[in-house]
Amino acid sequence: RPDVVVMDIRMPVMDGVKATEELARTLPGTRVLALSTFDMDEYVVAALRAGAYGFLPKDISPEELIAAVRIVHTGEAAVAPRLLSRLLSAYVRTPARPRSWAAETPLELTPRELEIWRLMATGRGNAEIAADLDISVSTVKNHITGIFGKLGVRDRAQAVIAAYESGLVEAGSGSG
Repeated sequence: RPDVVVMDIRMPVMDGVKATEELARTLPGTRVLALSTFDMDEYVVAALRAGAYGFLPKDISPEELIAAVRIVHTGEAAVAPRLLSRLLSAYVRTPARPRSWAAETPLELTPRELEIWRLMATGRGNAEIAADLDISVSTVKNHITGIFGKLGVRDRAQAVIAAYESGLVEAGSGSG
């Protein structure tokens, strides 16, 4: 029962996305860090939706890989900046989609949870959210845990994707 699995996206027999889905289902405590020589947006999104905690290109340095494994081990997302930037910019180029995700999912988020989810999706860290809302960092973390549960997501990266897909935030609505 590994804590972190470094998963190649392109593999024979079962691709890394399917393998990540299977791991998320059978070993929910195991976190997956996906690697690929192909950093196309659809692979990044598919891996994160399947339950990966991070996605990196194979050309990263050994030091960056070790740092990412440590980040993923703590439960945080590790996505290469160039991939995250492209992924977010895709929302700018893509016409707004109907908010079917929000309509189909009974979120039942409180107003405070919606506010924290929105701030998280615009790139604010826990300490920044706490300062913005004049609450403690531990209270922010408790709300984020509740948000993850209600959204059915495993980590911050999936929550951010869900925020964009739901229409809660739009590309270019970041804090800076």
